[in-house]
Amino acid sequence: MLVVRGGTVVDADGTREADVAVEDGRIVTVGDVPADPDKEIDATGQFVAPGLIDAHVHLMMDGRADPGEIDGDSESTLAYRATANLRDALDAGVTTVRDLGAPGSLALDARDAVEAGVVEGPRVLACGENIVMTGGHGHWFGREADGVPEVKKAVREQLKRGADVVKCMATGGVLTEGALTGAPELDEAELETVAETAGAKRVPTAAHAHGTAGIKNATRAGISSIEHGTFMDREAAELMADRGTYWVPTGKALYGIVETGTEAGIPEFAVEKAEEAKESWDDAFEYALDAGVPIAMGTDAGTPFNHLADAAEELELMVEHGLSERQALEAATVNAADLLGLDDVGTVTEGARADLVVLDESPLTNVTAWQSPTRVVCRGTTVR
Repeated sequence: MLVVRGGTVVDADGTREADVAVEDGRIVTVGDVPADPDKEIDATGQFVAPGLIDAHVHLMMDGRADPGEIDGDSESTLAYRATANLRDALDAGVTTVRDLGAPGSLALDARDAVEAGVVEGPRVLACGENIVMTGGHGHWFGREADGVPEVKKAVREQLKRGADVVKCMATGGVLTEGALTGAPELDEAELETVAETAGAKRVPTAAHAHGTAGIKNATRAGISSIEHGTFMDREAAELMADRGTYWVPTGKALYGIVETGTEAGIPEFAVEKAEEAKESWDDAFEYALDAGVPIAMGTDAGTPFNHLADAAEELELMVEHGLSERQALEAATVNAADLLGLDDVGTVTEGARADLVVLDESPLTNVTAWQSPTRVVCRGTTVR
């Protein structure tokens, strides 16, 4: 038994003084715990919170200025990079990640390797290859498909591999040269096929969508989450709220490009598109909050100067754009868990998986507290 003793528990259920006992990877007690456990963490004066869930990462990428440079890297190179990223994420207190696009079975294999104890890292859920129109955004690491029959087959291929989520590209993106950031790519019929085919196997879906038309297409089609949502307008936000469609804002991806710029080697076309998008993304936050759109935390880690180790900075951006510290906590724990279809993570309660971070300050009063965990527990094992 591991006991985290003397701390203040902070999660979506509130704040309470309690010890946390862990056994066989699960939380068995939140309250008074007997002395003499096998191992003890002294959290006196500190705060015990759930491990973070990053609902949008790319394990194969490393935050370099031009992600296109990794096109052509061997599968072995990508796998080594993914292994390093997993370790960085875990050390930063991220105990669950959702990979939303990698070549072949790379991310699915990473999931299985973590589960088997071959590599150390957070729990991984993965989509396999994202579904993209021929020549569309991210085509170089996606599964190109055009028209309903091809899209249906492409989705079924990911399901056959064991995908936990099916990801598709509803619009163009910032980091693909020649793609128009907000322009629709997969059309509404193709998006409906994604949602229906995955839904038949009870697998959730995610759509990369920057432009308003693509956001609305994906939402009407029944896609589970909108990734980025940069040009969301009020009508799109209200539609998402009405349908219960999650928004994963990924602000770090946008700010990582805008604040660094071409001087650091980011392609000029990407910086220009990101600068154009930033003001609209700021407005999108206002529309989403006004409409009550459910929000889950995701970083799009791997994009320029956006590392898995810095995931907690996304929460700071969320608070700067209008979320309360409590709402930010919920976005990175219970909301993200709900989006990923996990009912036993994101809380510090008896029976939940023992994914915990110990923080020096309460994340409900200082959102930056998430950025410096003093201890990390994942699946009941102390990893930091």
